[in-house]
Amino acid sequence: MKCRPGSGRHDGGVLLVIGLWCGFLFCGIHGDSVEVIELGSKWSITNQNGSLSIANQSLPSGIYSAFGAQVLESYNDINLRWLAYDNWTYTNKFQFDIHHYQRGHINLTFHGIDTIAEIRLNHQLLGRTDNMFVRYSYDVSSILQQENILEVEIVSPVWTALAKAQALDAAQRSVPPACPHERYHGECHMNMLRKMQSSFSWDWGLAAPSMGLWKNVQLEIYEVAVIRDIDVDISRTANGSHWNMHIRCYLDAVGRQNFYGTLILYAVELLDHPVVVDTYNSKPISYLTPIIEFDQSVPTEKVATWWPNGYGDQKLYPLHFTLKAWLGSKGPEVRSKTKSQKSLRVGFRTLELLEVPAPDGLGNTFLFRVNGLEIFMKGSNYIPSHILPENQTNDRIEHLLKSAKEAHMNMLRVWGGGVYESDYFYNLADSLGLLIWQDMMFACAMYPVGEEYLSSVREEVRQNAKRLSHHPSIAIFVTNNENEAALVNDWYHTLYDEERFKAEYRELYVANVIHELKLVSHKSRPQPLVSSPSNGKASAMDNYISENPQDDYYGDVHFYDYLKDGWDPGIYPTPRFASEYGFQSFPSFYSWQRSKNDDDDLAALMNHRQHHPLGSYPIKSLVERHLPLPLPEAENYAEALIYFSQISQAMATKVETELYRSLRDTAHNTMGALYWQLNDVWVAPSWSGIDFYGNWKLLHYWARDFLAPIAIVAQYDKTEDSLNIILICDEPQVDTEGLTVVANKYLWSQLLPRDSINWTVTLRPNGVQYDKVIPIKDLLVEEFNTRNAFLELQLRRRQEVLSRTYFFPSNIAAAVGLEDPGLEYDIASKTCLTTGNVIRNSLSISIQVKRPAVFVYLELLKPYQYLFSENGYMQTTPVPRGLSYLRCHLTVSTESPPLHCVLFQNLALCLD
Repeated sequence: MKCRPGSGRHDGGVLLVIGLWCGFLFCGIHGDSVEVIELGSKWSITNQNGSLSIANQSLPSGIYSAFGAQVLESYNDINLRWLAYDNWTYTNKFQFDIHHYQRGHINLTFHGIDTIAEIRLNHQLLGRTDNMFVRYSYDVSSILQQENILEVEIVSPVWTALAKAQALDAAQRSVPPACPHERYHGECHMNMLRKMQSSFSWDWGLAAPSMGLWKNVQLEIYEVAVIRDIDVDISRTANGSHWNMHIRCYLDAVGRQNFYGTLILYAVELLDHPVVVDTYNSKPISYLTPIIEFDQSVPTEKVATWWPNGYGDQKLYPLHFTLKAWLGSKGPEVRSKTKSQKSLRVGFRTLELLEVPAPDGLGNTFLFRVNGLEIFMKGSNYIPSHILPENQTNDRIEHLLKSAKEAHMNMLRVWGGGVYESDYFYNLADSLGLLIWQDMMFACAMYPVGEEYLSSVREEVRQNAKRLSHHPSIAIFVTNNENEAALVNDWYHTLYDEERFKAEYRELYVANVIHELKLVSHKSRPQPLVSSPSNGKASAMDNYISENPQDDYYGDVHFYDYLKDGWDPGIYPTPRFASEYGFQSFPSFYSWQRSKNDDDDLAALMNHRQHHPLGSYPIKSLVERHLPLPLPEAENYAEALIYFSQISQAMATKVETELYRSLRDTAHNTMGALYWQLNDVWVAPSWSGIDFYGNWKLLHYWARDFLAPIAIVAQYDKTEDSLNIILICDEPQVDTEGLTVVANKYLWSQLLPRDSINWTVTLRPNGVQYDKVIPIKDLLVEEFNTRNAFLELQLRRRQEVLSRTYFFPSNIAAAVGLEDPGLEYDIASKTCLTTGNVIRNSLSISIQVKRPAVFVYLELLKPYQYLFSENGYMQTTPVPRGLSYLRCHLTVSTESPPLHCVLFQNLALCLD
């Protein structure tokens, strides 16, 4: 395609820039551009003795996805474990035109190898890898031939980890924990390897210690250097007239010579002309630290500010960089491959973590301020979207992050036992306004500190921090998950050599991880935290190991208590920030049917996949406090337990989250609630709100309400036997006219409220209004008592219901008058839409009841991803307040039948 510069009137350089973009984007690849050849197909995989082999494999790949795709079914987490005990070789035979590429350097780059491998090209050793999170590159210019054979021999992570642990034991330098709890059915010594820690098992996940090429493999052909990463540190100038972009371009240089270069920045929405950085035309760039660094200001009026979800738009500006790099001061030679390029998007925002003396006079605050506005961080914790890293797809990631946005979340914590997520993940978080609390990949263990290990860790941190740092969604880096708390509280029996473990902890996280993270520190991002939970900046006074890292008056806390009543707000702490908390539930009945074999006993499989050291006792005990769980020998016990567990989880998480939100404007000044966890890696008992198949549990449906920007909270105070009415508003500006609270009183035996009271209220913008404290005895009078009645509280603006909640004065299982609601449903309408290979069907379902229906629960008995407009809701009128719309989304393949939605009702209201 022929391209010509833009013509016509030149207005402020805009047409000139458009012409330059046109020339760059649409005129094809020039002879001077870096070339990348993907080695993504025609791989074969063979085990060590050659007894098992498979050909024509494409990347990304792993031995489980190649040989054990059924690992998530039945008991295959055990039955297929042999895959992790063998050694495997990936082989690729490819042709290369060595005559065409006679000059320049050719890099062979592996963007992700899982994990311990030896790489050979044409039978010559290139190197050995030991870190799943590191990119490895090798200059193969002198090795490539016309016909090539590339071999990647990957050894068992299980046996390698064992060997490393045994070597440390022999040197009396053991690093616990040795093995997970026996209920995990896991593998030992996960902390010996720089590999996804949860692949060796976790309390919510199976052991599937995969091996493979989990990211792409490329030949990169260039003369001198290539742009690898770009960091853009955005800050406001002191007078507020401009934004400044401090730009660092990190280059990979293959030779051992200093070189020259010109960098051009195109920012068509921000700048009238390209920015040409020609400083290094005459001044050489050091091959030892190949970085181009400069500042570029943008007038404030040209920029729309980036905001977290719920507070404004997420405007992102494209930046495009081109680099020409060459040897010799005379300039690049004709047709030499000197030009590389990289594009990214940036958002303009400020973000601070305020740790100043708290309102209660005890300790420090711990709150995030974005663009000058204090924001309550509400969200969840994100684990890998698949236990096999090669199977993490963009579709799966998109569904999870969009579900988080739909539930009004503004922050996700990427947990430290998984992986550094893909570029797609962070780009999507940028566009959805989801701030990311980014753990580095260390979790729930002590770790070795040998120099070889530390060198690998430093490279891991450098590479990933440089890759991620420019994203406006990255709110903070944290070096590890729970390792300070584990050390202080002797979780892994480290007291016998406490001083050694403390010294090793500081050496790993403070001297190495934090040191590397500070190399990409931002003016618009807080300094990294050493651990979560921790006492924040106050932990520095304790040399980063505090006596109580879970101090409610500092930093963030993780809280779990399975022996108390999770529906009671009185059991919870009053922290500055709750970054992890939650309750387990079981996935839906049909999800279990999809993951088990026909002859599997469901109860036995549920028990096998329950990895919590306490088993299912925490689930059952909480259910039994409030709901009519049948005896285990009952025919419907499994379905009832699944259903009630989801109600119990949703209610407990709602109560705890509402408590933290309600403490915002008190002296406690709680400013964050991130519950554990958003997603699942298989069908199993877990803390997730979305199951492995992407279908929402009741928790996520409820989260749309208890995380809503405007919410009414009815918080029970057991000591005073009263109800605290609290109104939460996250909106910076809100209409306070015509607001009332309506308290409807219901008898369990009758539809429609028997009595109602109302009063005028107001909302506090971006804050909490503590409205009323009402004694229960003043609410439940005459015919109403704690056994036969319940309350619905609505926050209204005139006739519009802005938010509603319910209060149950007693155990629902003991409610007087509650009977079978006589539920019936009709499919009121059905629409079908086909776009490409995707069918989207919508069903409108009309539900009628004769008596109050508690937590109406709908489930689709088909293997599709679907979404209801609401689920687990209270129905107190003959027909619901609005039809419950079922939206079914599925991808059609040749094996898929036409969509036929069937409803399974597991309704509470068979309570006899």
